[in-house]
This record gives sequence, structure tokens and C-alpha cells, in this order.
Amino acid sequence: MRTEVAITMTTIQEIQRFAGIGLRLPHIAEVVATRPPVGWLEIHPENFLANPHAMELLLELAEQYPISVHTVGISVGSVCGIDREHLKQLRSLVEKINPILVSGHLAWSTQGEAYLNDLLPIPYNEESLQLAAKHIREVQEHLGRPYLIENPSSYLGFETSTMRETEFLSELVERTNCRLLCDVSNVFLSSHNLGYDAYEYIDRFPAGAVAELHLGGFTPEEDSAAPGDEIWVDTHECAVADGAWELYAYTIRKFGVVPTLIEWDSNIPPLATLLKETARAKAIVAGAVSVEACHAGSC
Repeated sequence: MRTEVAITMTTIQEIQRFAGIGLRLPHIAEVVATRPPVGWLEIHPENFLANPHAMELLLELAEQYPISVHTVGISVGSVCGIDREHLKQLRSLVEKINPILVSGHLAWSTQGEAYLNDLLPIPYNEESLQLAAKHIREVQEHLGRPYLIENPSSYLGFETSTMRETEFLSELVERTNCRLLCDVSNVFLSSHNLGYDAYEYIDRFPAGAVAELHLGGFTPEEDSAAPGDEIWVDTHECAVADGAWELYAYTIRKFGVVPTLIEWDSNIPPLATLLKETARAKAIVAGAVSVEACHAGSC
């Protein structure tokens, strides 16, 4: 049975601040010029480390907006270890902009000196847990702040896994004192691909460690292993699906109002489209707060 807990009471002003957008290079000049009404901006540091002009604009925006840093090059699941030079560059950026949050993925993407253009899965067992925990502690010690770990988008499971994904994440929190980024769209997508209940997953997620939520679009593709079936691919190239919005509303009622990011990384639309998505997130949260106020006898 699905159960819900009361959300944290939140002011309208806080609702207006909690929703952010991913700051991508095609939008950066417009954001600098127009200063849109979003609560915060999230960047991929790899887009700015080798781009002096973009870095200059980012530093200007950091004077007005809270900035979150979402890494794609810190590979906590790699057996070969963390790229310390990349970590050093990340620390330099963090010291310049003092972000509100720094996050990354529960995945691996490096092999030796090769960087793979993907976020690859790991089995959920004690060996992987020790490896990921070691690397997360290294990142946190180097940055001097908590590191948020995001649940992955999944397309397969490992026979060598001995625990659920939510149990694995809970153990990482226990062993490293890291925080978690719950990507609601990843839960929605993965539940379809792997055949589990997305709402039960949210019920098991370690809510007390959640510091950020993500929402992004996916693309249905034919499953080559099962013709006629669809596999959902985490492309971030379209609007958030209605089913993911419904799961998001449930997640807010379970976790409380958590900073929420709209991600859009491919086929990037006009900035106004992202702002419409944040407006929908705000409306969902405002509705949840209104319902809670009524339950408390304030309406």
C-alpha cells in the first residue's frame, strides 16, 4: 500500500525559489541579458573549465543566482579510481563560485585515461559499495563539502547484485555521510525498463538524505531484444512526461519541498520552454502545500 507523510510547510516565497534550470551554453547569453525568474541555476562544470568566456559569464551570474554544480566526469564507480587532475580543476571552480550543491552520478565512465561518453552501471554488492564509498569520501575530502549522489537511469540489472538500489544508496549515505540527488524521471524511466513499481521505489528511498530532485525528458525506442516493446532512454531532449510529473507530486508529498531542477541537454529549446517546465513544478508544489494547509485546518 502506498503511504504518504505530511510535507514540510513552505511559504509562497520559498516555492518561487526552489525550482531551477540547467544552465546550458546556448542559453547563457540570454540568461545574462534577461535574468529570468528562476530560483537557481545548475551547471555541468566540464562545459566551463575550458571555456574562459563562459566562465566569465558564469561568475557574473553567480553574483545573483545560487549555483549548483552537477559533475559528469567524476567517476565514483571506476575501478581505476578518481581522475585527480579533474578533481583538482573541479575544486578550483567550486572555490570560485561557492555553489549551494555539488553532485554527481552513481556510475562509472572512465577506463585508464579514456573517458567514455556515457554513465555506465555498477552491480549493487559489497565490492561495488566499498569502491564507491572510498571514491565518494575522496571527493568530499578534496572539496571540503558533501557530495550528492544521483540514482541512475537503468536499462539492465546485474545477476551479481545482492541488494536493491535504494539499499545501496542508503549504505553509501551511512558510510560516507554523502547526500542524495533523487532523479524522479530516472525512477520513472527505470521502473518501466526493469519492471518495478516507481512509487514503491520512492517509498524505500532514503528521504532524509535527499538534498535535490531532477526532472528531465526521455525518448522511447524499440527494444531490439524484444521487438514490439519499448525501452525508455534518458536523453534529456524533450519535455518531462506526464507520468513523471505525477510521480514528482507523490515524491514531494513524501520528501517535502526539495530544490528541483529541470534538465534539458539535447535538442535544446528556447529558454521560455524551460521556464514553463519550472512553472509546472511550482504549481505542483503550491498544490501540495495548499492540501497540507487544509489538512492542518488552515483553509
